[in-house]
Amino acid sequence: MPSRNKRAWKTFIVSLTAVLSMSMIAACGKDDSKGNEVDDSKVIVKYKGGELTAKEFDLEQRMIQFMSPEYAQFLQMDEFKEYLAKQGVAYEYLYAKADDKAKEAAGKQADELLKSNKSAMGEENYKKALEAQKLTEEDVKNYMLRIMTVVEYEKSQVTEDDMKKDFEANKQDYTKVSVRHVLVGFQDPEGKERPEGEALKIAKEVQSKLNKGEDFAAIAKEYSEDPGSKDKGGLYENEPAGRWVPEFKEKALSLELNKISDPVETSYGYHIMKVEKREEVTYDKLTAEEKEGIQNKLASGKIDNFMQNELSGLIESMNLPKSENAGDKPAEEKPAEGGDATKPADGSDAPADGEKAPAAGTGDSVK
Repeated sequence: MPSRNKRAWKTFIVSLTAVLSMSMIAACGKDDSKGNEVDDSKVIVKYKGGELTAKEFDLEQRMIQFMSPEYAQFLQMDEFKEYLAKQGVAYEYLYAKADDKAKEAAGKQADELLKSNKSAMGEENYKKALEAQKLTEEDVKNYMLRIMTVVEYEKSQVTEDDMKKDFEANKQDYTKVSVRHVLVGFQDPEGKERPEGEALKIAKEVQSKLNKGEDFAAIAKEYSEDPGSKDKGGLYENEPAGRWVPEFKEKALSLELNKISDPVETSYGYHIMKVEKREEVTYDKLTAEEKEGIQNKLASGKIDNFMQNELSGLIESMNLPKSENAGDKPAEEKPAEGGDATKPADGSDAPADGEKAPAAGTGDSVK
């Protein structure tokens, strides 16, 4: 799909999974192994201004399994179900408060994203995925519309002064850096864990070769295990420093220009780095995309603040079904294969707590 649609789809998914709506809870109201049915009219949550029924939960649970099936495993945890229910109440409540302008903007985005997602999946696969969860396209659109309306409304409450203040507080994140690096991963190219100390040993060999004057681009192509940069001679050019994981970002901002670094350890492995250029950026020089990233971050912060400080006062009662396997823990999540090993895998193009990170799966291994 077009890059703009990709970014927008990622933004929607981030909004969805960061404040995951109550949708996931529905299937927890069923014990399929015993054939029990949930009363669709049963009220799961009562809150000031509304209520949520088992039927609504069921619809939204199927929606989550359609859009983000990897999150279904967390429904084994009762604490997580409660968390999701509270998030869902927040979205329902905030949606009701949103103005028509936000709803109109969100409607257009939902149409665009629905179209691009269908194109990316392929018509036949898209239909099969809907049928598997007994959903209609209208179900999907309405689900997206609710969440995106809240995000759009909160974005409209962010002022230019808010954005400028946030920029000044996180100015280093926008410093443009051109850096070459070689990644030696904790796993070998076949995905097997390297023996302890092996990755560091190889990284030091790379450092030694570079200190002797060997060509960085050639060394990167030979040694680097970062798919996002090795074929470009290890180069990330004019990237905002905040896109990278903290250890990599710190070194990118502090390393003397054109000096070969010692091995820099991140969760992906060891990096040998050389910073070729650094340029500080002023607010007026930010791109439209970067400004939108700040706006998105601040809007998410407003939603989070509501959930942390106001939500509890809205909920009058909650009666969630208990999970049969509530004691089981979901499988540990690992970075996606082929992901970017220097960028946090949060799926967002917007800064978050000082980190501005393209999603894993973009092929980069520092973000």
